[in-house]
Amino acid sequence: MKYQLIVIGAGPAGLAAAISARNNGLTRIALIERDREAGGILNQCIHNGFGLHRFKEELSGPEYAGRFIDMLEGTGIELLTDTMVLSVTPERQVHCVSAARGYQILEADSIVLAMGCRERTRGAIGIPGDRPSGVFTAGTAQRYMNLEGYMVGKRVLILGSGDIGLIMARRMTLEGAKVLACVEVMPYSGGLSRNIAQCLNDFEIPLYLSHTVTDIRQTNGRLSGVTVSKVDEKRRPIKGSEIDFDCDTLLLSVGLIPENELSREAGLAIDPRTNGPVVFENMETSVPGIFACGNVVHVHDLVDYVSAESERAGKAAAQYVLSGKAGGKVIELQNGASVTYTVPQRIRSSGLTEPAGVFFRVNRIFAKSRINVKSGDTLLASFRREHMAPGEMERISLPAKLLENAGDSITISCEEEP
Repeated sequence: MKYQLIVIGAGPAGLAAAISARNNGLTRIALIERDREAGGILNQCIHNGFGLHRFKEELSGPEYAGRFIDMLEGTGIELLTDTMVLSVTPERQVHCVSAARGYQILEADSIVLAMGCRERTRGAIGIPGDRPSGVFTAGTAQRYMNLEGYMVGKRVLILGSGDIGLIMARRMTLEGAKVLACVEVMPYSGGLSRNIAQCLNDFEIPLYLSHTVTDIRQTNGRLSGVTVSKVDEKRRPIKGSEIDFDCDTLLLSVGLIPENELSREAGLAIDPRTNGPVVFENMETSVPGIFACGNVVHVHDLVDYVSAESERAGKAAAQYVLSGKAGGKVIELQNGASVTYTVPQRIRSSGLTEPAGVFFRVNRIFAKSRINVKSGDTLLASFRREHMAPGEMERISLPAKLLENAGDSITISCEEEP
């Protein structure tokens, strides 16, 4: 079967991309989702705080997803749920399987990858100690509690201060569990400031910075205790700093990884800084006709930004199908001092009808500071910030006129103001 566009993943990114492509002229669109229903991770995020930018009101995750699912009505977009994509080829063939339709090979003029991200597990970070039950990633615990109706524990320690872990600290407290502490190996939190305030401070849950788990103990196969140690500047445990916690549950909120097995199989260039595809300003990847958006490209803070980025990908996919491949001068974006990555990694300066938005993260906490955009030794633009932190994504806009003065590359760096 041949489609103009196949979107893989019906979470917030995939929904926004498919609807945008439909609004920009495509009529034969398939939206593939491996879960039983559309919505993605938002279905288990029953807390509020979504939609403030997009809808100018505060929504829960399911409510936010529901707004986009409602937009599918009457569009003719074919939603294929309970369908697992096995591979994507550079020739834009999608191999997938489902109980209802069996094994299929679908062809498309363009593809949007919107598979989201997954959590790092205990094995990925190498925690020592026993291997009992009671150790969960924060997202798994969230699904058990919010979708499946299972309480995962009563005395809880959380390793990592990512947003999901912070939100689960509040969620488990509200369900009657005792959250003993949140432990973070870095000297700063990895989550949004509002989540630190609302999920830890409001419930008097302590946050131990520059600490990590150094031992896990069990009784009869169930977690019964965790040892936490302070770490030095090289993140090595400091002897004599151990703290023992009597708990039955350990939640891991130790980072998210873009879900890019399909991207690699399709031959896309992967940025080692983000672990996501290298993309242009319109979210096209290194393979013409294949686009990527949302957390499969880089991990976002706010779903509102995911939606905006994905609408751009859907529009670009429609333009590719209807008008052909984009061209023009390519400018490479590089990260300079204190910047960990940039997205996009490449900008086609010719033909830009609106400023190119650039997302990036810093690698330390800044007070009053400047973001500098340079081409060689030439300063193209400078942006002031009152505060920046690694847990909060930054965004700047580069107008087309500014990019006319750029060479083959641009460097984005940050410096604190004196």
